[in-house]
Amino acid sequence: MEQAADVGVVMATRDRADDVVATLRRLDALPERPPVVVVDNASSDGTAARVAATFPDVLVERLPANLGAAGRAVGAAVLDTPLVAFSDDDSWWAPGALSLAASRFAADDGLGLLAATVLVGRAERPDPVTEAMGTSPLASRVPPGSGVPVLGFLACGAIVRRRAFLEAGGFEPRYGVGGEEELLALDLARAGWRVEHHPEVVAHHHPSRGSRDPEARRRRQVRNALLTGLLRHRGPDVARRLASLAAVTPPRTFVGGLRELVPDVGWALSCRRPLGPELRKTVRLLS
Repeated sequence: MEQAADVGVVMATRDRADDVVATLRRLDALPERPPVVVVDNASSDGTAARVAATFPDVLVERLPANLGAAGRAVGAAVLDTPLVAFSDDDSWWAPGALSLAASRFAADDGLGLLAATVLVGRAERPDPVTEAMGTSPLASRVPPGSGVPVLGFLACGAIVRRRAFLEAGGFEPRYGVGGEEELLALDLARAGWRVEHHPEVVAHHHPSRGSRDPEARRRRQVRNALLTGLLRHRGPDVARRLASLAAVTPPRTFVGGLRELVPDVGWALSCRRPLGPELRKTVRLLS
């Protein structure tokens, strides 16, 4: 039976040493005092050395290359806790959130991933993905206080059953960062694990001011949404996804995402495993 002490935290980062240190201070102040692993995705700003000097109890895994979101699996593999909570270098868990999550996992052996409420910035507005999970068509089908079944989540607000996560293969290395969550959610659900939104579990996300390219991330999200389509959906569903994305995405971004997809089309078609009929029904209901 899981307790708060059974939750560890994995943080993947790259070239954001200041943010990492600030977030680790917040995690260190949590009443649960979780063990933390920082996965350094080949940073060039001395992240690993600063963490080691400032937080000697934090384990640092230094990667020789940037694995993006897939680096989280490296951290999960070295933890010995049955539950793993993910934090980005600019996100952290609210006091008591990990304890509450542990109780939810303890009460449900079939729960594979818990998606929390993610509050953004000083205004603490719910992230749009959190809002979408809260208004899921499946929400009315569950008793009050129960988790809402979902097939998408925010990695910075997710807690996984370590065994389920690793058996599912973690986050696909080809995805990088941006839209990597959907494929994992589908694979967990197909393996028989429940993926649920538990709104009472809260994480905070204060997006870093560090250098990032928002347009590149949007292209990556388009590319990864289509890649997931090729890997897990039937032809007609892929076509519908393509049309839907084209309708809501600026043309330049959409075309850029298509160009980034091209090199991986052959790989995706060679290892595609379309979903079964029941899971397809759920996907359509939530789309």
